[in-house]
Amino acid sequence: MGYDSTDLRSTLPSSTAAAPTPERFSGSEHIQFRDLPPAEKHDGASTWYARGQNFVVGYSDVDGTATFSREDQPDEYVVLLADDALSAQARAAGEELSVTGRTMLVLPPGDSTVTVTGQGRVLRLVTTRSDDLAGLAANADSYAEPHANIPPFQPWPQPPEGYRIRAYDLTVPPLANPPFRLYRCTTFMVNFIDPKQGPRDPAKLSPHKHDDFEQCSIVLAGEYVHHIRWPWTTDKANWREDEHQRVLAPSVTVIPPPSLHTSEAVAAGTNHLIDVFCPPRFDFSAMDGWVFNAGDYPAPAGQ
Repeated sequence: MGYDSTDLRSTLPSSTAAAPTPERFSGSEHIQFRDLPPAEKHDGASTWYARGQNFVVGYSDVDGTATFSREDQPDEYVVLLADDALSAQARAAGEELSVTGRTMLVLPPGDSTVTVTGQGRVLRLVTTRSDDLAGLAANADSYAEPHANIPPFQPWPQPPEGYRIRAYDLTVPPLANPPFRLYRCTTFMVNFIDPKQGPRDPAKLSPHKHDDFEQCSIVLAGEYVHHIRWPWTTDKANWREDEHQRVLAPSVTVIPPPSLHTSEAVAAGTNHLIDVFCPPRFDFSAMDGWVFNAGDYPAPAGQ
C-alpha cells in the first residue's frame, strides 16, 4: 500500500496471503451531477441519483423545505446533512428526532420521513434493495449485469438495542492522520472527512487497493482527479488503460476492486470529498477507536 509511515492506515492489518489477481475487471463509474438534469425536482429540492453494485446515492440541493419519505423500506438507510444551515425532523416507528447542522441520521426499516429545512446539500444512502431508487440512477444501465470481484451483499448484525432513529455529529474531532470521521450501521460505513483548502501535495498521495469491495467517493466541493490503475493479467484482452479522471462537485465516483487508486484535490479553493462503503469495511472496523459509533453496531462474529 502507498501510505506514508505517519498515516494511520499504514497500521492496518495485512493478510498473510496475498489475494489472487482476478482475470476479469469492471470499470469505474464517474457521474457528474452538474452535467445532468435532476431525476426529481419538487418540494424545494432537486435530486440526482447514482449507484454502485450494492448502494444508491441520492444527492439533493435543498432550498426551503423538502420531505423525503420511504414506505416499506427493506433495511436501514442513511441521511447526511452536509451543511450547517440545514435542520431536519425525522419520524419513524412512532419516534421523532430533530437535528441541526452537519449530521448523519440512520433510519430504521419500514416507513419513515425526514423533513429538511434550510439551504444546503442532503445525501441519502440506500442499498439496491430499494429498487425504485436504484432505477433512477444516472448510471443504472451500467449495473444491468453484476460487476466483477464483489461478493453478494450481506448486512451487518442488527444493533443490540434494536432499530431506531440514530443521529451522529459530523463536526466532532476526527482521527489524527488522516483526519477520518467514521460511522457505520448495518448497511453502510461513512467517512465524513472535513473540507480542505487548496490542492493536495502531489508528493503525498496514497495509492491503495481493495480486493473485494467498491469505494464510493462523493465530491461535495471543489475539483479532484481520480487516479485509477488496473492490474495486468496474462490475458492482454483484459487489460485496461490507466484513468486520470477529473471531476467537479457535485459528483459520485465508484472505484472498483482490485484497482490501485488515489484521489487528488486540485482546486485552488475548498475541496471536499467523503467516502462511502456498503456494507461497512472490516479492516477499518477492526481498528480500536476508529469507528466512532462502534458500540451501537457490532461487527459480524469472528471479525
